Amino acid sequence: MVSHSGGDTIISEGDRGGVLYIIVSGRVQAVKTDKWEGDTLIAELVEGDILGELEFFTGALFNNSVKAVSDVTLMRLPDSDEDFRDILERHPDISAVMLYRFLKVFSNRLRKANVLVKDNSALVQELKRQVYGDKLTGLYNKTYLEETLPGILKKRNGPVGLLLMKPDNFKMINDTFGHEAGDDTLKIMAAALNRFMEGRGTVLRYMGNELGVILEGHGRQEVYSVAQEILSMFNELDISEATGSKEVFLSMSIGAAVYPDHANIPDELILKTHDLPLVGRERGGNVILFPEDAAE
Repeated sequence: MVSHSGGDTIISEGDRGGVLYIIVSGRVQAVKTDKWEGDTLIAELVEGDILGELEFFTGALFNNSVKAVSDVTLMRLPDSDEDFRDILERHPDISAVMLYRFLKVFSNRLRKANVLVKDNSALVQELKRQVYGDKLTGLYNKTYLEETLPGILKKRNGPVGLLLMKPDNFKMINDTFGHEAGDDTLKIMAAALNRFMEGRGTVLRYMGNELGVILEGHGRQEVYSVAQEILSMFNELDISEATGSKEVFLSMSIGAAVYPDHANIPDELILKTHDLPLVGRERGGNVILFPEDAAE
């Protein structure tokens, strides 16, 4: 048994797998640390949950850290520094029993929750992050928007707004300061937009340098007001950490559309919004456009 106090780091990102932990008491959180955004919660685990199963079965290094939320008692397998997989290879009889026990655990979870493991399992959360997470920015990705938006539109009785935005001067930043500066600028933008919209909308990276926001329950005027706030925020955003220059600021063009005013199906809503930032840039940039504005 091992014990940790609240706030302790139990597993650090980059640690080698090959160890299983069973939470005997207390709560822990699996978090991903980003240079720009700090800690992002992946999963919260409680008594009876297992830590390290993904890394154990794949042989991978831990790609997130695990921290104690409260005082925690863990059962560590094995209780020495030896790799658990090495022990199992030497004792195939133990391996068979362990596999059988794991299958029973997974089967029980399947019967109870109709999933392979509980939704707050680090394994499930990591798989969701791989599918729906953007690796560069840590935001939701294009797949998340395209697979989630239909369900959002279906369940909402009221309007749903969508914003997609691109920096007008991103090519200049890349050409002047290099592609690494461009990537770092995008990370700063993503972190700033995520903070700015916390609790107000779902932030994502659609593709390339295009960021987006889903605004549930927002009609046209509300969507426009939020877009104005975002535009002002980006115009004042300090990106000098990426460019090394205090003289460069972002010019943004934002496309906006509302369900069901502009489209009745998700794909059409995305398509109509996606085209607008390029139209805005061609008209001088730093503008907010709805589909009807592009026709003028």
